[in-house]
Amino acid sequence: MDTTTLWLTAAVAAGLALAATAAVLLVRVVRARRMLLDAGVPLRDKALFWVAVVYTVSPVDLIPDPVYLDDIGVLLFALRSLRAAAHAVRREPAAKEPEAV
Repeated sequence: MDTTTLWLTAAVAAGLALAATAAVLLVRVVRARRMLLDAGVPLRDKALFWVAVVYTVSPVDLIPDPVYLDDIGVLLFALRSLRAAAHAVRREPAAKEPEAV
């Protein structure tokens, strides 16, 4: 195997790994829609998610565009924050009703 074939194989493997990561993120973003519609999730977490989406599609990046690590990192952070907020809202105990005497 010559070096050109080796580099081509490595590039294809890296591209497939990046595509798989992007597919997982796409599924998570679609699932996040339900959490965004939930009235109990704080506005801060919803806004953080939308800021991350805008950052992901914007041409301004911390790291140049051929490397999507910063985009993926920001989006994953926003999705985890949104998911944690949604789970915290679901776990809050209901207000106790006063006992009848």
